[in-house]
Amino acid sequence: MFKTADETVRFFDELKPLVAASDHSEMIVCAPYLSVPAAVASAEGSKIQVGAQNLHWEAKGAFTGEVSAGMISAAGCSHVLIGHSERRQYFGETDETVSKRVAAALGAGLTPIVCVGETLAEREGEKTESVLATQFDGGLSGLTGDEFAKLILAYEPVWAIGTGLTATPEMAGEAHAFLRSKAAEKFGNDRAEALRILYGGSVKPANVQALMAREEIDGGLVGGASLEPASFAALVHYNQ
Repeated sequence: MFKTADETVRFFDELKPLVAASDHSEMIVCAPYLSVPAAVASAEGSKIQVGAQNLHWEAKGAFTGEVSAGMISAAGCSHVLIGHSERRQYFGETDETVSKRVAAALGAGLTPIVCVGETLAEREGEKTESVLATQFDGGLSGLTGDEFAKLILAYEPVWAIGTGLTATPEMAGEAHAFLRSKAAEKFGNDRAEALRILYGGSVKPANVQALMAREEIDGGLVGGASLEPASFAALVHYNQ
């Protein structure tokens, strides 16, 4: 919940020249609903894509305050976050509702970025893999292989979001490898190998190189470090 429409325009004005020559990565900015039109207009002609931060699973109806996949697509978004830990923690998101939102996003031609991850208590209780398995099965197991191939997965350990704590590259790599093994088990090796799994959990310029050096990690789902254009650009250019 950052940046008004005017602040969004200024953000893109600063960011675009910093990443204009970047062709080695996919860049997506997921804006708050009211700033999506400003983001889409500002991103036009650049390599930056725009996503929303959530959506409702119904196409329309008496769901005051909600936004549908069709509305998000019509606004110019290509992607949408689903199941972010803050949605799970504060707004009652469940694996069942994640599944319904994913289906709605795919039905509207959006690319879902589906988030999974464990709490600190679950990590300390050595339940990380069981939690990830439950979230994967509950949120994604109803998809066909072709549908699964259209989504992006994001591993975000809840205990490392906005806390300054970061999973070590080894910890993140192990979680990503486990998720890829789940994908292979359910959807086959080819789709598992093609799956992009992002790491989200206090990714910043100081640690991005070590994280991205892990073969299992395909990109970052970045929070606070993405709010300043220079910081965002530093993440994009981490290996240059």
